[in-house]
Amino acid sequence: MKKTIITIGLSSIIALTGCSNKHDQGLGAKNHAGNPTNVNNPTQYYDEDYRNHDNKSDDFGFTRTNSTTIDGRNISNKAASIDREQLSDVISKLSVQIPNVNDAATLVTDEEVLVVYDTNTKDRTETADQVKRTAMSVVPRYYHVYVSDDFQNLSQDVENFATLKSGSKGMDYTIEQTIKRMLKSPQGYKMSDAENENGEMVNDKRDHHDNIHQKMDNR
Repeated sequence: MKKTIITIGLSSIIALTGCSNKHDQGLGAKNHAGNPTNVNNPTQYYDEDYRNHDNKSDDFGFTRTNSTTIDGRNISNKAASIDREQLSDVISKLSVQIPNVNDAATLVTDEEVLVVYDTNTKDRTETADQVKRTAMSVVPRYYHVYVSDDFQNLSQDVENFATLKSGSKGMDYTIEQTIKRMLKSPQGYKMSDAENENGEMVNDKRDHHDNIHQKMDNR
């Protein structure tokens, strides 16, 4: 399968808070007004800022950050944020480019990706593996990915989460119930010797997959 590269344009605005003379000369850092940035503590450079260009889909993405501070805060204590809506959009678009995949619905939570897709494949396990690994390539590595080709019965269930928030009442149980139904479909092959099909560590005393079934049994 030919790999597809899609440039993701994140909409966050990162303020420049540091640039020494050396970095000014080497990188040509400028603020939004076009003037050289005048700060003493280099911490981060963002290409669209110092180049003073608009975001374009064919631009490379570039950031440089060191482990000092941004706006007086220690960035080591500042968790990186991700746009779940954009991630789900990219995963769905990449999934339908996989051979024999005709439609895809994707949900991205704080630690899980659920992809339900319509397919006419003759090898369900192979297609499941391609869809799963496509999603894995987009999200941070701590995510677990669950897939299902039962599009007719599960696509609406996944779509129903779209207007809800992670803190909504009963959300964890509802997602676990949906995952349990998805696990009846092929999940592809193991990610590695240390991880199962969904990216869960197999040497854990009880992985996320087992937790789901345990919680469901206790209801």
